[in-house]
Amino acid sequence: MTEPTVVTAAWLTSVVEPIFTELGFSGDAARTVAGSLVDADRRGVASHGVLLVPMYVERIRRGSVSGVESAEVVADFGAVATLDAHHGLGQLSGDQAMRLAIAKADAFGLGAVAVRRAFHFGAAFRYANTAADAGYVGLAAANTRPLMPAPGGARPVVGNNPLAFAVPLPGRAPIVLDMALSEAALGKIRLAAQDGREIPATWATNADGEPTTDPAAALAGMLLPTGGPKGYGLALVVDVLTGVLSGGGFGSAVQGLYADTAVPNDCAHFFLALNPAAFGSAAEFARNADRLAREIEASPTRPGTERVYLPGQIEHDRGESAARDGIRIDASVLAALQKTAADLGVELPRERS
Repeated sequence: MTEPTVVTAAWLTSVVEPIFTELGFSGDAARTVAGSLVDADRRGVASHGVLLVPMYVERIRRGSVSGVESAEVVADFGAVATLDAHHGLGQLSGDQAMRLAIAKADAFGLGAVAVRRAFHFGAAFRYANTAADAGYVGLAAANTRPLMPAPGGARPVVGNNPLAFAVPLPGRAPIVLDMALSEAALGKIRLAAQDGREIPATWATNADGEPTTDPAAALAGMLLPTGGPKGYGLALVVDVLTGVLSGGGFGSAVQGLYADTAVPNDCAHFFLALNPAAFGSAAEFARNADRLAREIEASPTRPGTERVYLPGQIEHDRGESAARDGIRIDASVLAALQKTAADLGVELPRERS
């Protein structure tokens, strides 16, 4: 296992951003993608951080990810819309889609936007948080290539299909639930394989469907759904909301991120914004959400537990700590990022922290 290196968010952003401008993206687009990836690392979600840059770059250079920076609106009907991302970077189409969902929630009380022909959009919490920052309840979801079997099945039929919810709270960070529907994200298994670490036996199976602690065997096998049939069922519903609803890729039509990087990923996304004012009173919603949160935080703890957390609170606290103390980046991830920059002729800044 390689030792982590501590860097500032500003330094890490200054490495990632010029990689994308060198590939022809505008400064705003490069800043958006870099900010998304660095923020995931800042919050301790390394599987959705700068680890992804080399794969993104390879796909851009091989043509499966386009340079399109604005998705096309292909359907618009009151509170709902569908966008075609034309295989552009998911952070760009994702931000556009959630902004549109918020605008529709402003006008209609809710806004729902589906995106087809999309690409990986990073961590789902980013988009749900955007809605919460505007005072709305937000939801973001994506589908992936099939990675998990149906209960009793012997081949993968649904992806681990991440989804995130965010609930605004007055005067502080929102409640944020961000989860893949497998027991663990595929990126965490890739990190374990890269570092030579074992994984818990509850995370995945080998190619024969047997639980394994070997990340290499897990990558050749199947992920296990969280909660068994419940996780499987939720993953199927997300596939409907994203791919089936948008007219985009679903099921086996969605390609693996690390498979043939010349073939478009062809995933799909779904975004929802709910305006509390449309349900009665925004002020009452804020009071009640805050009351619920405080009741949970004040609940008794079992012996040995210092406190209970709201969903997303641990990641928020990590982000606050990283702003003070720096971001811990695995040395192997940093080396791959530096090699990608060097291959593109991007000169790295000298200072790391």
